[in-house]
Amino acid sequence: MAVRPQGGRFLGMVSLLIAGLGLAGCETNPYTGRSQLLITSVNQEVQMGEQAYDQIKRDPKMKPAQDPREIEPVKRVAARIIEAAKRSKYGEMAKQFQWDVTVIKDDKTANAFALPGGKMAVYTGIFPVAKTEAGLAAVMGHEVVHALARHGAERMSQGQLTNAALQVAGAVLGAGGGNPVLSQTTMAALGVGAQVGVLLPFSRKHESEADYVGILMAADAGYDPRESISLWERMAQLSGGGGPAEFLSTHPGHDTRIEQLKSWMPEAMAIYEKRTPVPTALLPAIGVR
Repeated sequence: MAVRPQGGRFLGMVSLLIAGLGLAGCETNPYTGRSQLLITSVNQEVQMGEQAYDQIKRDPKMKPAQDPREIEPVKRVAARIIEAAKRSKYGEMAKQFQWDVTVIKDDKTANAFALPGGKMAVYTGIFPVAKTEAGLAAVMGHEVVHALARHGAERMSQGQLTNAALQVAGAVLGAGGGNPVLSQTTMAALGVGAQVGVLLPFSRKHESEADYVGILMAADAGYDPRESISLWERMAQLSGGGGPAEFLSTHPGHDTRIEQLKSWMPEAMAIYEKRTPVPTALLPAIGVR
């Protein structure tokens, strides 16, 4: 009977520790003012980004696109987004990145990414969803912000510290002479609690942050930021309007995302109206040759 209060006491202590990790910060996002917990250096992140990019490019399953009609629009958008990034509040870091973009021929994968250091990839499967170069700019702006805002490093930092907290809790509970089944159950509960309580909500914040700054960057690059709303409306249709519950998802729900974009649109449009608009251009159809 003595084991139960001990487990409850340490569960409470570790929960407080985990909550504290979410509040700690050593840097501040220049756009949102959000504190960020970061325990890796930019150089470490860049090195990991380069290694990941090289690994992806060496993967025999990864086929680079060969058609100029698929490659050229991506490179056009990337070049404009990169220049906007260099003018942004992330400009110092953006100028240090060694930018590169690869178009991956995979018509079934609607995805894109940007790694620390400026290595980017766009899958051709994103073309029907993005539809236009402005839609693609919203996607690429979003992904570039993830890299410049150091969201990946922040997730790693949170994960490392959360795992450390769980290991400490496991060692203490195990040393108490209690029922080992209870200890394993408590650790499982801590894992779920940490995942839902700390890691996933921060990931949703990362996504919203990337949406917000991404449309500002796309607007500064000369792309109509209103295309971002159309993009996510098409994404919602693609997923059937469903997906996991927002509480257990690392991404905001489609409706939440669209409403947020609408609320940020006046700021983005004010930037866009000061730039020379990029002519609307449709992305190439895929699977049709």
